[in-house]
Amino acid sequence: MSRLDRLKMGNVETKHFQQFNQLLRYVFQVTKKDLQMVGWEEREIALAKKPVLDQADVLGWFDGEKLVSQLAVYPFNVNIFGRTFEMGGLTGVGTYPEYANMGLMYKLMGQALADMKQRKQSISYLFPYSIPYYRRRGWEIISDKMTFEVKDVQLPKLKKVPGYVERLNIEHLDVRKVYQLISSKMHAAMIRNDLAWDEYWRWDVDELTAAVYYDETHEPNGYLLYWISEDVLHIKEMIYIDQEARIGLWNFIGAHFSMVSKVVGNIFMNEPLAFWLEDGDIKETISPYFMARIVDATQFISHYPFRATGTEIQLTFKLEDPMLEWNQGIFKLHVSADGHGELYLSKDQPDFSLDIQTLTTMLFSYKRPAYLAAISRLKSDEKTVEILEKVIERQTPYFSDYF
Repeated sequence: MSRLDRLKMGNVETKHFQQFNQLLRYVFQVTKKDLQMVGWEEREIALAKKPVLDQADVLGWFDGEKLVSQLAVYPFNVNIFGRTFEMGGLTGVGTYPEYANMGLMYKLMGQALADMKQRKQSISYLFPYSIPYYRRRGWEIISDKMTFEVKDVQLPKLKKVPGYVERLNIEHLDVRKVYQLISSKMHAAMIRNDLAWDEYWRWDVDELTAAVYYDETHEPNGYLLYWISEDVLHIKEMIYIDQEARIGLWNFIGAHFSMVSKVVGNIFMNEPLAFWLEDGDIKETISPYFMARIVDATQFISHYPFRATGTEIQLTFKLEDPMLEWNQGIFKLHVSADGHGELYLSKDQPDFSLDIQTLTTMLFSYKRPAYLAAISRLKSDEKTVEILEKVIERQTPYFSDYF
């Protein structure tokens, strides 16, 4: 019997958590030194992963009793233009090298996507370790992040605000309260449940601290997650509801002027940091953030909030998907006057054609139809592109609600 014939696909359960953890550590090259640096012991990290096996859908290939390949799908929700979608978060993807090039992960992903469809998780997110790898399987970039570096002498001058900042434990409920408020407003944001928060904190240093901004009514309107190491203030995340909270948090960062030589961190790409600073000659780097793929086009479009144009729209298109047969074929898209979409199979001549990757990034408005047509990702005539431009919402700038 060949090695391939010995392998069986199955659910990775709680009883497998040690093997699950060992495979994760091997694939992601997590050493004992790495664990010690963030205060983890092997037993603790293994036990911490047990809830994942209880709450997530984890699939794997077994060679006898040995787990040799795996992936996990977390049950999350995301905000897409103000509407909540069930999302399958793909993570923990890995195969031991001696079992590589056998098509194991391709088959695991196919089964995982079929399971997502059954659970009505019509969209899937992931953080890519290789953009080409996931593109070939139907995922596409839908958001960016920006890393920045600000020298101590470039920090903004103190500006008076009516509120105040308190340093709190990162698990404080007001941190979650602020995030819940912002994720309900921000397109493409993940709505973090307990499992998502647990994963978010998984590898953080012990020194990570929350600084929460409260307005004059004592309501939390923003927070900063940060740590200081070797004269550098590192920002893990900074979000805020309004400009008052932004100024208040930067006042707090500026108060570290005598303690640090620079501030480094991540913010959203459309945050006008360089423009906002008096000395905007700072280092900024833009890089891809989330990738996503539509799991079930029919299901996704039935829930997607198209723009209400006041007139009905019907378009026929050819859709290709490298993995999922139910996303392949010619479809008729009907959008009602009030923006409700329906998708069904058709035999009509298509008005345009595209693949699932392009459909995903277009409906997320990461790239507009006109641009996708210009680079030949969307094959369409100008009239159809104009219709798509009108009916697909534009991505809301992070601060548009407040200016």
